[in-house]
Amino acid sequence: MEAVNTQALRILRLFGNTTSTKVTTSVGPEQEYFLVDKKDYEKRKDLILTGRTLFGAMPPKGQELDDHYFGTVRERVLSYMNDLNVELWKLGITAKTQHNEVAPCQHELAPIYGTTNVGTDHNQLVMETMKRVAERHDLACLLHEKPFAGVNGSGKHNNWSMGTDDGINLLDPGKTPHENVQFLLILTAILKAVDEHADLLRLSASSAGNDHRLGANEAPPAIISVFLGEQLDDVLKQLDTTGEATSSIQGKTYESGVSTLPSFMQDATDRNRTSPFAFTGNKFEFRMVGSTQSIATPNIILNTIVADSLCQIADELEKADNFEMAVHDKIKELIAKHKRIIFNGDGYSEEWVKEAERRGLPNIKSLVDAVAAYEDEKNIAMFEKFNVLSRAELESRAEIYYENYAKQINIEAKTMLDMAKKQIIPAVMKYSADTAKGVNELKAAGVDTSVQEKILIDIAKELKELTVACEKLAELDEKALALEYDMDKAAHCFHDEVFAAMNEVRTPADKLEGLVGKEYWPFPQYEDILFYV
Repeated sequence: MEAVNTQALRILRLFGNTTSTKVTTSVGPEQEYFLVDKKDYEKRKDLILTGRTLFGAMPPKGQELDDHYFGTVRERVLSYMNDLNVELWKLGITAKTQHNEVAPCQHELAPIYGTTNVGTDHNQLVMETMKRVAERHDLACLLHEKPFAGVNGSGKHNNWSMGTDDGINLLDPGKTPHENVQFLLILTAILKAVDEHADLLRLSASSAGNDHRLGANEAPPAIISVFLGEQLDDVLKQLDTTGEATSSIQGKTYESGVSTLPSFMQDATDRNRTSPFAFTGNKFEFRMVGSTQSIATPNIILNTIVADSLCQIADELEKADNFEMAVHDKIKELIAKHKRIIFNGDGYSEEWVKEAERRGLPNIKSLVDAVAAYEDEKNIAMFEKFNVLSRAELESRAEIYYENYAKQINIEAKTMLDMAKKQIIPAVMKYSADTAKGVNELKAAGVDTSVQEKILIDIAKELKELTVACEKLAELDEKALALEYDMDKAAHCFHDEVFAAMNEVRTPADKLEGLVGKEYWPFPQYEDILFYV
């Protein structure tokens, strides 16, 4: 924050601002979460030990109708939300927004914006308070990025802006952005920062849990890009193609054609839910951050890369003989160099993956691949330049990322094996034995049992696949653990081999869930958890 303050003030002084004495960044982190019944939570070893369900077949209904998203908040949940607000207000945390989210049992809380350091501390308290208050209502609050496969995961949208101590929002384009040169310079400086340091931003949103979430279901893709909206995109295109911007697209009036309904202005900026870094009127929304993560790292990185970009620009402009011409040329130069990072389309599409590759944008798909950004010499030099983090601090963070990932996947693998061997396999064997006994009794009575026998054959096939997959997972987990002397190699082994083997265990187990009688299944199923709060 100190680095941003110093460099942003240099830019403001160039524009003749002598009254602002401080520039601060502010954040408003939206916190998504799930609420499930405590009694169901306590029966799921995977939720208790890992924060997510390691097994679970999709129920007949998921989130297809969006009826939870657009529905009213249930009374039990609303009671929790009201209690949570009171507890947060006691702590001085101005929580305001609360509503349902897309997935069943998923909700969101958002605070009023505050300075980044205070907002970061507040978000830690929000997560802690959410869990504590849930206990009072016989609920469990799940903050994992992907507690249930097949429905939306949870993120933490990091709304970020810059403002002065005398009330100027530096990311407010005004009614005529094409005439707001100061805004255009700061905007293009941010584009430069995001383009040059996409690897660091991707790392800041990386975790074992977020690897499950990024790429679909309202979570942005792993490719960093910037959404600007129709208005700003048009202004930058004018500058890029003609060298001058002479107009700004204004919001259009929406006419319903029905006299009993009012007309209203449509926002010219709008927003793109598939974009990881979207301009939303007077701020940027960094949508990649995972729901369990501290927002400290994303904002440390965001502030530092923007400070670096502003510093480089100020170094050049302070030497200019003709500032007006120099700043105009600089904005054009930045647009030309960094327009590849701008993308206003569908970030979920396969076409975008191909287009991003053509543009040369990095596609870092997992945490273990993202950590290398902390070991990149250009990034180390930047952090040390502003005295934010030293080489030793960055190297230690890289080591911790690898170690945490390896330990989390190891815990998940061992929990999965424990549940499969002690709960699922015994339950399936009991159901099979009881069914076989019934088949024999029916046969003795002369009844055709071909249907029952087919079910038993299908169960036996999946059970065999499950036991073979468990043996393979156990072997690979031990192999990865043996690499603990080198956490980089261990983390990659857990990602490339152990995690893949976990999916092989889950597939037959979830098929068995659909074949075995419900009363035999050893723990609550998705249908029980997601639709009965």
